[in-house]
Amino acid sequence: KIMQSDEEVGKVSAAVPVIISKALEMFLSSLLDQADTLTRERGAKTLTLQHLKTCIKMDHRYDFLSDLVAKIPELGAEEEGEGEEAVPRKKRRPTEPEASNGEGSSDLFPSIPGAS
Repeated sequence: KIMQSDEEVGKVSAAVPVIISKALEMFLSSLLDQADTLTRERGAKTLTLQHLKTCIKMDHRYDFLSDLVAKIPELGAEEEGEGEEAVPRKKRRPTEPEASNGEGSSDLFPSIPGAS
């Protein structure tokens, strides 16, 4: 539908969207496989925009994406936890289950005091 909405595009064969879809799938698979490898090499647990930017800059096939990632900060030691020591996260206290009021409320959605 997107291709057909463009006035410069005439009729579109039924096979064209299928081929474009497969090409997009292969492109994303390639980019994300490289980003995954980089992320694991850096010892990171989360794939970030900085990892994608690094992959785009390293592989000339992705040069056309350079403008999109130009404003993303470079991948550095502080993003990967290699710099300063990580601040330990506070552990949550377990919440005590509230008594059900019989209105079908759930422990996931406790009632708000004063709200009726």
